[in-house]
Amino acid sequence: MMRPDDADERACGDDLSTAPVTPPTRSIRLAFVTPMRPLAHPRLSGDVTIARDLADFFAQRGHTILPAGQVSTDRIWEEPWRWPALAREAAALLRLLPRVDAIFTYHAYYRAPDLLGALAARRGVPYIVFAPAYATKRRRHWRTRPGYALNKHGLMRADLLISNKRPELENLRRIVPPEKLLYVAPGIRTDRFAFDVQARARLRAAWNAGDEPVLAVAAMLREDVKAEGLEWVIRTAGRLLREGTPLRLAVAGDGPARPRLEALAASELPGRAVFVGRMERFRLQEFYSAGDLFVFPGIREGLGMVYLEAQCCGLPCVAWDHDGAPEVVRHGVSGLITPAYDAEAFATAIRDLLANPARRRALGDSARDYVLANHDVTRNYARMETRIHALLAAHRGEDQP
Repeated sequence: MMRPDDADERACGDDLSTAPVTPPTRSIRLAFVTPMRPLAHPRLSGDVTIARDLADFFAQRGHTILPAGQVSTDRIWEEPWRWPALAREAAALLRLLPRVDAIFTYHAYYRAPDLLGALAARRGVPYIVFAPAYATKRRRHWRTRPGYALNKHGLMRADLLISNKRPELENLRRIVPPEKLLYVAPGIRTDRFAFDVQARARLRAAWNAGDEPVLAVAAMLREDVKAEGLEWVIRTAGRLLREGTPLRLAVAGDGPARPRLEALAASELPGRAVFVGRMERFRLQEFYSAGDLFVFPGIREGLGMVYLEAQCCGLPCVAWDHDGAPEVVRHGVSGLITPAYDAEAFATAIRDLLANPARRRALGDSARDYVLANHDVTRNYARMETRIHALLAAHRGEDQP
């Protein structure tokens, strides 16, 4: 099994142990706060996916999750008519506090600061934030300054900040001591993503793909950086096709940008592009299995859980060195990372892998090994669970082993 450089990983504090996860020593009751989107949000995104994976992990480990904070704080300082609903949420949380061991918040940043967790911390309840973000540049503009101040206030009150992005650790060290920080590598349910040979045959037949390589993309098709990223894929694929590189394109996902993107694909890749619409998350392994290369720039991508899912199914990735993609795609090990907005480098990486099936398959095998070794959600989150147990024991005044 090919593995990344263990020395580099140890330098960043990762635990690459493949030992089985031990049962929890004590059940925990957590008030689960999601400032940006509630757990039951109807639109599945990477943000919602990570939140649900966290809740599922705690439930599977025998802990109790009590959803709290169902009112989004996204730029709430600009919309005072939403404040009464937030006040009711705060009152409900205060009533809940005697029945929980800690407040656990997923994703607090300048746009959606965690106001409820900070309130609970003032009552002496242990306060934990997963995926916090802090950037001093947000204090420079009048529109983002209120969110910056509220977010900083909440993060400084937290007892534990758990980051799943390495660059965020450096930012967070500006405002909290290192003993309050923990890095946990992002993870997925690796048991739910694997190569499916029957699905590959079925879908490729439906797409009339034959033996031609298929570029696979899974994304929400909304009019923002998601659509921009897919435009790059479509135009690059069209260029390669015109230059003589045989290929097809398959897109999973839906949204308001779909008609425009389908029209662009029909122009750039006539008869060679298929949009399959939204797929249930754990059926995406069928889609990934039918592809040969996962291609998506990842413009302003927080992490890009689809990269991990695709790699776990044996699909190498091509992405940009922009924000979150390099956190989950190891260049030369599980795929290729190219400079952002460099059209030539992006096209060359795709062309080279399409022209070299042996290297593509080797990268695909290595990609699965890489995800299994480094991004299994149960094993990675077990480190977080251990740290939370230690925090709560210290709060109760219990001796640590």
